[in-house]
Amino acid sequence: MEHILSILIFFPAFAAFIGFLVKEDSIRTYAIIVTLIEFIISLVLWSVFDSSNPGMQFNEMIPLIDAYGISYIVGIDGISLFLVLMTTFMTMISIIGLTEKRALKNLIITLLFLEMTMVGVFLALDAIVFYLFWELSLVPMLYIIGAWGGKLRIYASIKFFIYTFTGSLVMLVGMLYLGYVYFQTTGTWSFSLLDWNMLLLPFDMQLWLFVAFFAGFAIKVPMVPFHTWLPYAHGQAPTIGSVILAAVLLKMGTYGFIRFSLPLFPDASVYFMIPMAILALIAIVYTAMVAYAQEDMKQVIAYSSVSHMGVIILGTFALNVEGIGGSIFLMISHGIVSGALFMLVGVIYDRTHTKMMSDFGGLAKVMPIYATIFAIMLMASVGLPLTIGFVGEFLSLLGFFKVSPVLTVIAGLTIILGAVYMLVLYKKSFFGAITNPKNEKLEDAKGRELVALIPLVALVVILGIYPKPILEPVNTSVKHLVEIMEIKAQSETTRAQIVSSNTIGEAK
Repeated sequence: MEHILSILIFFPAFAAFIGFLVKEDSIRTYAIIVTLIEFIISLVLWSVFDSSNPGMQFNEMIPLIDAYGISYIVGIDGISLFLVLMTTFMTMISIIGLTEKRALKNLIITLLFLEMTMVGVFLALDAIVFYLFWELSLVPMLYIIGAWGGKLRIYASIKFFIYTFTGSLVMLVGMLYLGYVYFQTTGTWSFSLLDWNMLLLPFDMQLWLFVAFFAGFAIKVPMVPFHTWLPYAHGQAPTIGSVILAAVLLKMGTYGFIRFSLPLFPDASVYFMIPMAILALIAIVYTAMVAYAQEDMKQVIAYSSVSHMGVIILGTFALNVEGIGGSIFLMISHGIVSGALFMLVGVIYDRTHTKMMSDFGGLAKVMPIYATIFAIMLMASVGLPLTIGFVGEFLSLLGFFKVSPVLTVIAGLTIILGAVYMLVLYKKSFFGAITNPKNEKLEDAKGRELVALIPLVALVVILGIYPKPILEPVNTSVKHLVEIMEIKAQSETTRAQIVSSNTIGEAK
């Protein structure tokens, strides 16, 4: 187990290089085997993970640039463990359900490289290495949207790249400055997050650095008003691109807030708590109303993702165990549910080559199995109790209720809008008269589609009823995170009092 994290990161990339030698007609089978092995490795990691240990485990460190303290450092705790598991699982499921036939070999090799970058983001503990994985993830997704997307794929891919790359450059400036601050404080260079967590930064510096990191993370989430790239990316991306984008890539932004912004800038996080909550509420309300106005099924789910990410931000900036733990669980549940919904839209699109609700109606009569699975995922999306979506939403709102009951009530009421637009989508598409006679002969979900979708249904129900296997390790690490924030806040207050008393003494 000494190098299990490095194996987990680089195995997909190694397999991608080997994939160039695999024949076109065997590449799908090869990819399923590779992603299955990767998922099994992550399960082995979970089996040996110590849930009672709140700190980083299985740490590895290899110096890269000694003069500036840049090292390959990786580690895992309860916060990142299940995000890694979700990444390996959803990548495997998306390839099992893959229906794309154009340049299939190139697509699968691209997906394997993308998996490497996503796992690397969740495991990196050196800021520069984290940034490299973060930026590298843009390239495969840019290629997926641009090469396999719809009519506006070039516009969508370029907008996606410009938005995320610009925000990431601002974040890089913040990282470099923080490395310099560490050098000024200790006399040595380091970009290790574990070293940075020991810094006590002045409040003014925390504010500016929080804003710099916010630029990178908020665009990736995406938060309103930086969300406009997402509907285009989802709308033009192929099904597998939308699945990976919604399930994993968006979570990199919220993960960044939890891993970097909260422990490094605790005072700034408290200062920006209400502004962040207001932005989250705007996202929940505004994008829910926009989703209601959509006629394209995929666009409805795309805007619903922005709304759900608003709830995750709300829980994260509750700054307590319930809120942060709930937001992490909601990241996982949203990844499973939104990924499944995009996959379900892909199933019907492959049969009809349309995503417009007006082209459907009465699908429940023609495709009962498909309609049942869609209904389960829809209920999980709106947070029905005993589904996976309820647990994360409830804990996120419970956490923020301790901060502001009024804002929490508003957020809770506006989540009802989510039920409205999702139920309208289901009513228009699955009930009533069959609007297109060709739809009467549609084939129900079967074979490879059911192999991909049934495990997702099982997780939605099982984790909705019994979320403890995830919540327990997550809460252990979250408690440790909250303790770090409280200790640093107290130390900063003490230091400010000492400085204040010295100033008064000098004046006397």
